[in-house]
Amino acid sequence: MEIKPLRELKLYGFNNLTKTLSFNMYDICYAKSPEHRQAYIEYIDEEYNSERLARILKDVANIIGAHVLNIAKQDYDPQGASVTMLVSEDQEVATLSPSAVVAHLDKSHITVHTYPESHPNKGISTFRADIDVSTCGKISPLAALNYLVTSFSADIAILDYRVRGFTRDLDGKKFFIDHKINSIQNYLSKEKRELYQMIDVNVYQENIFHTKMLLKDFDLDNYLFGMAKKELSPNGEKKN
Repeated sequence: MEIKPLRELKLYGFNNLTKTLSFNMYDICYAKSPEHRQAYIEYIDEEYNSERLARILKDVANIIGAHVLNIAKQDYDPQGASVTMLVSEDQEVATLSPSAVVAHLDKSHITVHTYPESHPNKGISTFRADIDVSTCGKISPLAALNYLVTSFSADIAILDYRVRGFTRDLDGKKFFIDHKINSIQNYLSKEKRELYQMIDVNVYQENIFHTKMLLKDFDLDNYLFGMAKKELSPNGEKKN
């Protein structure tokens, strides 16, 4: 969905507003045996390795109109991966002096960290990914929201969006936000909104927006790893 500006502001100096979208997603499954649990961890580690995560973040930068300045990525032993990407609003920033670039970049970055885990006894295995897209200037991370939800196919997602700081117009008036928003849900496509149950907890006075998402449809076969629903005993199916 288009990010709608309040109006075309003529600013005194740089747009100092910082817009941050934090996206925490969870994938959940039941892996009965230790072998299945280990296989699930290995599958997630391969599916969301640092190379693929870096490609996803590059796509996010392209969607929001940011210029990539630097990428650092790491796969961890025994599991998990992280990618950090420094971005600027446009290519002109990259030509500034090093001190100016550092000052600008501490507010413009995209990061992802993954946390594959399994319970040693009960068979519940989970994958959590934490993504932060933080920008300053005119660009907004909300433009990449639908792409992120699609890329991680979340069963559960927790979204936080916050606008910090202020900017001034030519008359010196402060503006604490430069676009219209009353819910993160407004920036999800109709197709995505139909897939999830959602609830908002917003603090409008502070430009803080929070949305929790839970996938509506539940098919047990989609939450079993290494086995099918028909292989569960009636008691096991009820328990899960």
